[in-house]
Amino acid sequence: MTSLFRCPLCGGPLERMERTYACSAGHSFDIAREGYTYLLPVNQKHSAAPGDDPGMAAARRDFLSKDYYRPLLDALCDLALSHTGAEPTLLDVGCGEGYYTAGIYQALCAAGKRPRMAGTDISKSILRLAAKREKSVEFAVASSFRLPLADGSVELLLDCFSPLAIEEFRRVLRPGGTFLYVVPSAEHLWELKEVLYDTPYPNEEHQTPYEGFAYETVAAVEGRIELCSQEEIHALFQMTPYYWKTPKAGSERLAALDRLSVRIGFHIHVFRAE
Repeated sequence: MTSLFRCPLCGGPLERMERTYACSAGHSFDIAREGYTYLLPVNQKHSAAPGDDPGMAAARRDFLSKDYYRPLLDALCDLALSHTGAEPTLLDVGCGEGYYTAGIYQALCAAGKRPRMAGTDISKSILRLAAKREKSVEFAVASSFRLPLADGSVELLLDCFSPLAIEEFRRVLRPGGTFLYVVPSAEHLWELKEVLYDTPYPNEEHQTPYEGFAYETVAAVEGRIELCSQEEIHALFQMTPYYWKTPKAGSERLAALDRLSVRIGFHIHVFRAE
């Protein structure tokens, strides 16, 4: 079948076969046993194993699989349903282990739509998990700044806590298409930060207009989660950027806890491609 992906070497259409993707120029890309492919050329890699490592990938899977962020998923599903047609094409950029990707895809199918969906991430470790979660979505290791998709090929693009590659997003979205950009609200995970840092500070909140996009709205999602074991607390910690930049004393304070009540908050910025 013809893939949503394009060849990262020549830009030609890719055909998906049983074990490979291939273009008419003779370039081919193996499909891993889990179901994802690797479309990141060597000259676009900035390290030997970019993105989340296996430990971080497992933490994301374990935490999100317990539906602690279900309110965000439900809000994204509602927006996807209201901003797509009967046969939409969707892309989840920086899709991680596929929690939101699979949830949106399944919600669209349940509503009677016939979506085609792809997910990209820089981490091979995390895409192994994403491809296992939803077999009907195409997944590829790729850079957000060099997306292997054709111009104007996407009706809805999701970026959830991932780097903002606005020029590439504008290129692959069709005119009138929707861009959903998810960022943390001011007090997201505030109680976690109070344990980790002596003087925590709120996340910045702002609305930034981007050339080629019209702002539609900002949807707020707020809630509170109750973590009831050190394993759950550590899984949340390990999937945040704080994991890499927390002083030892803060990490030790967190490791001593077996319960934690935490506020969660997200802002979904909704844009329309002009």
